[in-house]
Order: sequence, then structure tokens, then C-alpha cells
Amino acid sequence: MHPVLINIGSFNLYTYGLFVALGFITAIWVSQKNAAPHGISAQAITDIFFVILVSAIIGARLLYIGINFDVYKDNWIDGFKIWNGGLVFFGGFFGAVAASFIYIKIKKFNTWETVDILVPGIALGHAVGRLGCFFAGCCYGKVCDLPFAVKFTNSESLAPLDVYLHPTQIYSVLSNFILFFILMGIQKKKKFNGMVFLTYIMLYSLFRF
Repeated sequence: MHPVLINIGSFNLYTYGLFVALGFITAIWVSQKNAAPHGISAQAITDIFFVILVSAIIGARLLYIGINFDVYKDNWIDGFKIWNGGLVFFGGFFGAVAASFIYIKIKKFNTWETVDILVPGIALGHAVGRLGCFFAGCCYGKVCDLPFAVKFTNSESLAPLDVYLHPTQIYSVLSNFILFFILMGIQKKKKFNGMVFLTYIMLYSLFRF
């Protein structure tokens, strides 16, 4: 598709990075709106998302190093060179969940109420971020001949070129949008704190697999 959105001399604005940033901003904004009726400040939400960002990067990198331990065992310094790439989603996910729970406990917020506030925004932000995957060509699907299959032709795309593939990135965008609306609906009628978070975990797992 369009991995590079803007190119000015040696400067490249990558579409993936732009949509990830927009997704993060979207998640913060929605969560701040959800938090206001509960007396949680916008700054507190921003702080939580900073913890989520840092812990997700660390967790994703550590799992990548663990999976590729043979590569790094004699060159451990390369493990810190995150700019060379190498992140694993589930490492980031579990790292972010663990760190955010710990941080929320330290700040003495109601843990389950707070995570209920956060997850709808996270789902919507994830949907926006996945558009970056589509433009970059990462997380691509298998070869198919469906009418809505996509073909990547840009030489900088991470997907195989000139073959029709399942648009798995768009599947993820749509499933996360659906998840966002489901979670917002549950939040208004939830029976107990933690219900929105648990619904998110179950439905996201179902949609992903």
C-alpha cells in the first residue's frame, strides 16, 4: 500500500508510525472521557498510558529476545538496540497489563473500575493503529482469491508482492471497532467492576483466533 506517507529529502514519515501514534492518542482521549464521571483526572489517565507504552515496549522486546536467545546470548548489547526492530505482541500485551495493574494499585485507584474505563479506548485505539499495519503491509494474511482480497505492490511493503492476500489487517480493524461499541454498551449496564475488562479479554481472544 503506502508504507511511506511523506518523503522530504532524507526524512520519511512512515504511515505505520503515524497510525500507531494516532491510535495511542485516540485511546487516551476516549479513556479520559470515560474517566471524568468517575472523578479520575485526565492527567492520571495520561500517566497510566505512559506506563502502558513503556511496559509494552519492554515486554515485547524481552519476549523477542527470549524467543531469539541464541542470537543475543553472545551479543547481549544488541538486545538494547530496539531501533533495529524485534517486538512480539504478546510480550507487549502482558507487560502492559501487569505494569498497569501494579501502577493502578500503587496510585490506590479502584483497580477493576479503572481497567473497565481504559479498555474501550484501548480497543478503539487498536483499531486505528491496525490501519498502520495495512499500509505498511505487516501482519498480512494468506493467499486467497476472494473478491475483497488485497494485493501489495509497493517495494517497501512488508507483505509478499503482487499476490492476492486476505486483508487480515482490515479484519482486525473491524473487529476492534465492533469490540469498542460492545464494551461501551456493557460499560453503561455492567453488573460489577471488571465486567468490561473481562469481556474485552474474552472477545479479543475470540476475534484474534
